[in-house]
Amino acid sequence: MDSPESPSWRKHWMFFAVASGACAAFNGVFAKLTTTELTTNLSTAIAKTLGIQSHSQIVEIIVRSIFFILNLTFNGIMWSLFTTALARGKSATQVSIMNTSTNFLVTAFTGFAIFSEALPPMWWAGASLLVAGSVIAGRKDEGEGDGAKDAAAGEAYEPVPAGSSNLELDEDVVAGERYRDEDIPDLGEFRS
Repeated sequence: MDSPESPSWRKHWMFFAVASGACAAFNGVFAKLTTTELTTNLSTAIAKTLGIQSHSQIVEIIVRSIFFILNLTFNGIMWSLFTTALARGKSATQVSIMNTSTNFLVTAFTGFAIFSEALPPMWWAGASLLVAGSVIAGRKDEGEGDGAKDAAAGEAYEPVPAGSSNLELDEDVVAGERYRDEDIPDLGEFRS
């Protein structure tokens, strides 16, 4: 098995990001199926097929419960895949771009296929702008290396030579001197 540092282990981040985006879309589909009228029609058809029309309400409760459980299951799977993609990817922004883009596309196609939802051009324009903005942010993030991130944060990393320390020590304490009681301020004057 490859180690977490190996390139072959890391290159699979894209698969996990795409899979998490698809699971997020299916999570939404199952959430909608838990509450929509389409589920009532599906439950009635199942009850009719099984010859138990008198118990169609029970069948509907069972079908809605299954969709709710699938909603929770896909939500858990999505988070697991997303965190795996974040751990394997080089950039959280790139992982988020892949996740969001996949989620938009799968949501659009499942909405059309299952719910007969035709998305207006304004939705496609908005989704395109969101994805384009994410790609631009991802390219900027991709151009920064670890050193650039540290420098941007105002932190320069300088290794400490072996055998030395970068801690500043109080010379009085190192020399073994103790403070006298009169050198310590009275905290009573600061209390209210």
